[in-house]
Amino acid sequence: MAKYLAQIILVGAQVVGRAFMRALRQELAASRAAADARGRSERPQSAAASRITGISLQEAQQILNVSNLNPEEIQKNYDHLFKVNDKSVGGSFYLQSKVVRAKERLDEELRIQAKDEKEKGWKAET
Repeated sequence: MAKYLAQIILVGAQVVGRAFMRALRQELAASRAAADARGRSERPQSAAASRITGISLQEAQQILNVSNLNPEEIQKNYDHLFKVNDKSVGGSFYLQSKVVRAKERLDEELRIQAKDEKEKGWKAET
C-alpha cells in the first residue's frame, strides 16, 4: 500500500513539474515576443529612451493625458497633475513621481524628434 501511495505522489509531482515548466516556457516566449514587438514599433533612439526611463512613450502619453507631442499641452497637463498630486495637499508621492517620469520621457521624445528633423533638414541642404 505504501508503495502505491509513493508512486501516486511521484507521478503527481512529475505532472505538476511538467505543467509548471510548460507554463514558464510559454511566459518567457510571450515576454520575448512583447519585447520584440515593442522594439520594432519604436525607433532605436526612442526604444533606448524607453529602456532608460523605464516608461514607454504610450504610457507617458496616457499618464499626462496627451494624444500628440505638443510641448504646451504637455507642460499644462504636467503642471496640473503635479500640483494635484502634491503631498502637502493630500496627494500621492507615488503618482507625482509617475507624472515626473512621464514628463521626462515625453521631453526626451521631443528632443529625439527635434534632432531627427534637424538632421533631415541638414541632409536636404547638402
